[in-house]
Amino acid sequence: MELMKNVQAWTEGVAVEYDALQQIRNISGLPILAGHVAVMPDVHLGKGATVGTVIPTRGAIIPAAVGVDIGRGMCAVRTELTAQQLPDSLARVRHAFEAAVPVGFDHHDKVLNPTHEGPHGRDLRTKMQALYARFEDLSILAVLGRTDARRIWRQLGTLGGGNHFIELCLDEAGAVWVMLHSGSRNIGKTIGEAAIGMAREAAVRAGVALPDKDLAWLNEGTPAFAQYVEALQWAQDYAALNRELMLFRVLNALRATLGHPVATTKEAVNCHHNYATVEEHFGSKVWITRKGAVSARAGQLGIIPGSMGTRSYIVQGKGNPLAYCSCSHGAGRRMSRAAAKRLFDLDALAQQTDGVECRKDAGVIDEIPGAYKDIDTVMAAQADLVDVVHTLKQVLCVKG
Repeated sequence: MELMKNVQAWTEGVAVEYDALQQIRNISGLPILAGHVAVMPDVHLGKGATVGTVIPTRGAIIPAAVGVDIGRGMCAVRTELTAQQLPDSLARVRHAFEAAVPVGFDHHDKVLNPTHEGPHGRDLRTKMQALYARFEDLSILAVLGRTDARRIWRQLGTLGGGNHFIELCLDEAGAVWVMLHSGSRNIGKTIGEAAIGMAREAAVRAGVALPDKDLAWLNEGTPAFAQYVEALQWAQDYAALNRELMLFRVLNALRATLGHPVATTKEAVNCHHNYATVEEHFGSKVWITRKGAVSARAGQLGIIPGSMGTRSYIVQGKGNPLAYCSCSHGAGRRMSRAAAKRLFDLDALAQQTDGVECRKDAGVIDEIPGAYKDIDTVMAAQADLVDVVHTLKQVLCVKG
């Protein structure tokens, strides 16, 4: 439906906050747009641009719309385990995951060498080495100044904080899935913040009047644009590899804890939901920025997570052209973290995560399911964007 001029929205039945509507209005009036703005049902207030928005631009990118967790996204794989093969208590499994993958601001004591952990590790090590080589040539390093290389590489294979998570889930047939959510860690944040600063400076030099300084853009053909795009693509690859490394270590931890092999099926997904890329839509090649949105081309698999304690979905895209072949990236927050901490207590957290092996302390109250929109309403609003392939229910959750 048309939410406002130059906007197509999939928000029927979903409340959209006033401040988010104002942000959408600001985006929809930008002169660099290459078409309408597509709004997903999980839309909510973000930095500059709303989370849950697909923004087409011609000859320019808005760094704040991409965000500072460049390449953040999801990874999931179905195992050949069934629910009956899991232990009655998953506490040991959760502790094994937490030991295998640092969370929050923590990182590995040394750079991972996944070749030591199994055959697939050799492929991951090759990808790591290619990432190292490309990093040395990034021209944006001159803008960033001194970077902590040890931290960058020791954070590969780490979860981070906030709404990042690792989960064990059961699908409708009782099959066990491993699913996780993370991004490009501190180096992605550093690149994103530098690019936002460069865009703001460019807007000031050009005398561009903006409704929000965080909607400043970088123009194609400028040195700053070239520096950003090169670093953007690198950070997106870093984020994807970060998820692969974590998934690899989590599966190995699961095998060690259960004491027997755990095979995986061919059903695996690794998808970004904070990124920008060149795509063809309506006969033209344009930059597509998905800020909290997932690519959903016809037949393409994606992941739409709920909150811990609800449901998540493995979906297949329908390739809806009006949505630029996209769908939501999750349930979407319905309140801020501060509001969630004020409204909910530990009893509510325990009740809403009943049956899920997870932390139930004050440190995760802001991630309580009640702080998020109803995932079923969100899914209903985007029925013409995706088909549900699998419905997953969390039984274990590690929060960052």
